[in-house]
Formats: sequence, structure tokens, C-alpha cells
Amino acid sequence: MKLARYVFIIAGIWGIAVLMPFYWLVDFTGRRYSAPTEYPHFFYGFFAVALAWQITFLVIGYRPDRYRSLMLLGMLEKFGFVATLLVLYARTRISWIDAQAAVPDFLLGVLFIVAFVKTRLVGEPVVR
Repeated sequence: MKLARYVFIIAGIWGIAVLMPFYWLVDFTGRRYSAPTEYPHFFYGFFAVALAWQITFLVIGYRPDRYRSLMLLGMLEKFGFVATLLVLYARTRISWIDAQAAVPDFLLGVLFIVAFVKTRLVGEPVVR
């Protein structure tokens, strides 16, 4: 249970710390790619949804036994992003440097799997 608590709280804090600056870094993002001002609904929408997931991770970390089923959706969020970047890289739509953004999410996804396996449901008997 402690592992799940630490993994999800760290994931939530990490995600907030990494995502929040993008709200103020629109100019920085627009230097390498077309300016997000051309598609603000996608740019800000992505960050709003991603930040909501970080809050969800904090909630899971608060009570991993109660919110164990949400861990599965957290894995989907992490591995969905990883798969998306791998496909984009394989089709040469993004560079290797951009594809490396998948590494932290892949590692967190693996830790989510471990946390899920090690966390038992509330009321579930301990098998010895």
C-alpha cells in the first residue's frame, strides 16, 4: 500500500510540476513548432486534461486501496501517451528528442502496474 501511495503522489506532483509551466511558455513552444495560438483549443485543452489526471493521481495516492480500479485508467493514460509518441516517431512525424518525452511516462506506467499488483482491494482477504 505504501508503494502505491508514494508512486501515485510522486506521479501527481511530477506531472503538475512538468505541465503547469506550459501555460506560461506559449512563446517558447511556438519557437520550434507552429505557434499554439493557431490551435489554442488543442494546446490548452491537452494541458487541462493532463492536469486533471495529475490531480487524479494525487487522489489515488491518498487512498490506493479505495481507488485501485482507477489505477487501470492511470496505466491507460501513461501507456496511451507512450504509444502515441512511438507511433509518431515510427512515422517520422516527431524527432527522437521529442519521442524521449515518453520515457518518464513509460517508467511511471510500469510503476503503476507494480502498485496495482501490490495493492489489494478493501475487504479482500490476504492470501498466504
